[in-house]
Amino acid sequence: MVTIAASMLTNKKVYICFITAFAMMLAASPYSRLAAAGDIPAAQNPSQKALVVRADRRTGKLVRSVAPVNAPSSGAKALASINISEMVEKAAHDNNVDPLLVHSIIQVESNYNPYAVSPKGAQGLMQLMPPTARDLGVNDSFDPRQNIEAGVRYLKYLQDLYKDDRLALAAYNAGPGAVQKYKSIPPYPETQDYVNRVGQQYGAAKKATAQHLAEPAVPPVGVMEETHPRLEPFVDAEGRLHLRTTQ
Repeated sequence: MVTIAASMLTNKKVYICFITAFAMMLAASPYSRLAAAGDIPAAQNPSQKALVVRADRRTGKLVRSVAPVNAPSSGAKALASINISEMVEKAAHDNNVDPLLVHSIIQVESNYNPYAVSPKGAQGLMQLMPPTARDLGVNDSFDPRQNIEAGVRYLKYLQDLYKDDRLALAAYNAGPGAVQKYKSIPPYPETQDYVNRVGQQYGAAKKATAQHLAEPAVPPVGVMEETHPRLEPFVDAEGRLHLRTTQ
């Protein structure tokens, strides 16, 4: 009995030492420090999303956003940006909307964060309110393709309704009811600021595009520009028309 008790006591001490050592290793690991600081969630499911609350740098208000647990790499972010541009181009083309206006709205609404959530509950790149998203057939407002396609369709509806981009933007922000009530941009500071910011962004985008298109094409260094002789018509002494080349 004494031998068994001693053995049990020894095993218990070994077990306690093992647990203590393991706890110390876990506490010292980078993962645990990040988790304690709140920088990463406990679960690491790639499809899982986490609610993030931060202070808006412009207004100082707390803003919620839904973010994937595993943050994408810089390469993935660049690819996502390209894909979003393609989605905007397609949705704008399909609905006869200027893609520069769509990009301006996304820039102001969410700064291209597909998981953005406003204090009022608007979601995704184009900040769709859940009832509006449901009416537009959106199943997941955080899916960039669904969000952009629905947002552009809604924008086109407002453009056709008001025949005025500024009123369409005001309705996009404050709702058609508010625009209908005031017959103009509603006297809400948030809506007036929104219309001005999108308008400024849109104007700057159009100006930059026009300047780019106006720039003359410069041939690559070391490549000679191909030239062709100019054709000049002339009539000979017998009254026949000919063409000759000139440099």
